[in-house]
Amino acid sequence: MPVFTIQDVSRRSGLSEPTLRYYEEVGLIGPIGRDERSGHRRYRERDLDTLQALACLRAVGVGIEDMRTYQANRSRGRAAAAEQRDLLLRHAERIEAEIVAQRARLAYLREKAALWDARERGDAAAEEKARERSAEAAGRLELFS
Repeated sequence: MPVFTIQDVSRRSGLSEPTLRYYEEVGLIGPIGRDERSGHRRYRERDLDTLQALACLRAVGVGIEDMRTYQANRSRGRAAAAEQRDLLLRHAERIEAEIVAQRARLAYLREKAALWDARERGDAAAEEKARERSAEAAGRLELFS
Protein backbone atom coordinates (compact mmCIF):
# COMPACT_ATOMS: atom_id res chain seq x y z
CA MET A 1 0.00 0.00 0.00
CA PRO A 2 1.66 3.25 -1.11
CA VAL A 3 2.24 6.06 1.34
CA PHE A 4 2.82 9.70 0.51
CA THR A 5 4.69 12.53 2.20
CA ILE A 6 3.07 15.84 2.94
CA GLN A 7 4.99 17.30 -0.01
CA ASP A 8 3.58 14.62 -2.32
CA VAL A 9 0.06 15.24 -1.09
CA SER A 10 0.43 19.01 -1.38
CA ARG A 11 1.51 18.68 -5.02
CA ARG A 12 -1.26 16.21 -5.85
CA SER A 13 -4.08 18.02 -4.08
CA GLY A 14 -3.07 21.63 -4.67
CA LEU A 15 -3.45 22.28 -0.95
CA SER A 16 -0.51 23.87 0.85
CA GLU A 17 1.32 22.00 3.58
CA PRO A 18 -0.01 24.37 6.29
CA THR A 19 -3.54 23.76 4.98
CA LEU A 20 -3.01 20.01 5.15
CA ARG A 21 -1.82 20.32 8.75
CA TYR A 22 -4.76 22.58 9.57
CA TYR A 23 -7.29 20.20 8.04
CA GLU A 24 -5.89 17.45 10.24
CA GLU A 25 -5.92 19.73 13.29
CA VAL A 26 -9.60 20.65 12.83
CA GLY A 27 -10.60 17.06 12.13
CA LEU A 28 -11.40 17.27 8.42
CA ILE A 29 -8.95 14.47 7.79
CA GLY A 30 -7.07 11.96 9.78
CA PRO A 31 -5.58 11.32 12.06
CA ILE A 32 -2.74 10.91 9.62
CA GLY A 33 -0.26 8.11 10.26
CA ARG A 34 3.32 8.94 11.17
CA ASP A 35 6.63 7.44 10.23
CA GLU A 36 7.85 5.66 13.37
CA ARG A 37 11.41 6.91 13.02
CA SER A 38 10.98 10.48 11.82
CA GLY A 39 7.47 11.30 13.01
CA HIS A 40 6.65 12.75 9.59
CA ARG A 41 3.14 12.40 8.27
CA ARG A 42 2.47 9.52 5.89
CA TYR A 43 -0.72 9.78 3.88
CA ARG A 44 -2.55 6.83 2.35
CA GLU A 45 -4.49 6.61 -0.91
CA ARG A 46 -7.82 7.12 0.87
CA ASP A 47 -6.41 10.27 2.52
CA LEU A 48 -5.64 11.56 -0.98
CA ASP A 49 -9.21 10.84 -2.10
CA THR A 50 -10.57 12.74 0.88
CA LEU A 51 -8.22 15.65 0.30
CA GLN A 52 -9.17 15.83 -3.38
CA ALA A 53 -12.82 16.21 -2.35
CA LEU A 54 -11.88 18.86 0.21
CA ALA A 55 -9.75 20.72 -2.35
CA CYS A 56 -12.72 20.82 -4.72
CA LEU A 57 -15.03 22.07 -1.99
CA ARG A 58 -12.52 24.71 -1.01
CA ALA A 59 -12.16 25.79 -4.66
CA VAL A 60 -15.88 26.52 -4.84
CA GLY A 61 -15.87 28.46 -1.57
CA VAL A 62 -17.26 25.92 0.87
CA GLY A 63 -16.31 26.82 4.44
CA ILE A 64 -14.78 24.59 7.09
CA GLU A 65 -18.06 23.85 8.91
CA ASP A 66 -19.80 22.73 5.72
CA MET A 67 -16.70 20.70 4.79
CA ARG A 68 -16.93 19.04 8.18
CA THR A 69 -20.62 18.26 7.59
CA TYR A 70 -19.85 16.98 4.11
CA GLN A 71 -17.12 14.69 5.44
CA ALA A 72 -19.33 13.31 8.20
CA ASN A 73 -22.12 12.68 5.70
CA ARG A 74 -19.80 10.88 3.27
CA SER A 75 -19.35 8.08 5.75
CA ARG A 76 -23.12 7.84 6.27
CA GLY A 77 -23.69 7.12 2.58
CA ARG A 78 -27.23 6.92 1.32
CA ALA A 79 -28.69 7.86 4.70
CA ALA A 80 -27.15 11.31 4.29
CA ALA A 81 -27.84 11.73 0.56
CA ALA A 82 -30.57 14.34 1.00
CA GLU A 83 -28.46 16.37 3.41
CA GLN A 84 -25.47 16.21 1.03
CA ARG A 85 -27.64 17.27 -1.89
CA ASP A 86 -29.06 20.20 0.08
CA LEU A 87 -25.62 21.31 1.26
CA LEU A 88 -24.26 21.27 -2.29
CA LEU A 89 -27.32 22.96 -3.77
CA ARG A 90 -27.09 25.71 -1.15
CA HIS A 91 -23.56 26.43 -2.35
CA ALA A 92 -24.64 26.20 -5.99
CA GLU A 93 -27.26 28.86 -5.30
CA ARG A 94 -24.62 31.05 -3.63
CA ILE A 95 -22.41 30.74 -6.69
CA GLU A 96 -25.33 31.51 -9.01
CA ALA A 97 -25.96 34.70 -7.02
CA GLU A 98 -22.26 35.57 -7.30
CA ILE A 99 -22.44 35.06 -11.07
CA VAL A 100 -25.44 37.40 -11.31
CA ALA A 101 -23.54 40.01 -9.29
CA GLN A 102 -20.43 39.61 -11.46
CA ARG A 103 -22.51 40.00 -14.62
CA ALA A 104 -23.95 43.22 -13.23
CA ARG A 105 -20.43 44.49 -12.51
CA LEU A 106 -19.33 43.50 -16.00
CA ALA A 107 -22.29 45.28 -17.59
CA TYR A 108 -21.45 48.44 -15.64
CA LEU A 109 -17.83 48.38 -16.78
CA ARG A 110 -18.80 47.81 -20.40
CA GLU A 111 -21.33 50.66 -20.35
CA LYS A 112 -18.80 53.02 -18.80
CA ALA A 113 -16.26 51.99 -21.44
CA ALA A 114 -18.88 52.64 -24.14
CA LEU A 115 -19.47 56.09 -22.69
CA TRP A 116 -15.79 56.90 -22.88
CA ASP A 117 -15.54 55.40 -26.34
CA ALA A 118 -18.37 57.65 -27.54
CA ARG A 119 -16.74 60.64 -25.83
CA GLU A 120 -13.43 59.89 -27.56
CA ARG A 121 -15.20 59.75 -30.94
CA GLY A 122 -17.08 62.95 -30.21
CA ASP A 123 -20.45 61.20 -30.66
CA ALA A 124 -22.70 63.12 -28.26
CA ALA A 125 -25.81 61.02 -29.00
CA ALA A 126 -23.99 57.74 -28.34
CA GLU A 127 -22.42 59.26 -25.23
CA GLU A 128 -25.84 60.22 -23.86
CA LYS A 129 -27.24 56.73 -24.52
CA ALA A 130 -24.20 55.17 -22.86
CA ARG A 131 -24.62 57.53 -19.89
CA GLU A 132 -28.23 56.35 -19.47
CA ARG A 133 -27.24 52.69 -19.77
CA SER A 134 -24.36 53.10 -17.32
CA ALA A 135 -26.71 54.79 -14.82
CA GLU A 136 -29.09 51.83 -15.15
CA ALA A 137 -26.17 49.43 -14.71
CA ALA A 138 -25.01 51.38 -11.65
CA GLY A 139 -28.50 51.00 -10.18
CA ARG A 140 -28.25 47.23 -10.63
CA LEU A 141 -24.90 47.28 -8.83
CA GLU A 142 -26.54 48.73 -5.74
CA LEU A 143 -28.52 45.51 -5.40
CA PHE A 144 -25.27 43.67 -4.74
CA SER A 145 -23.63 46.10 -2.32
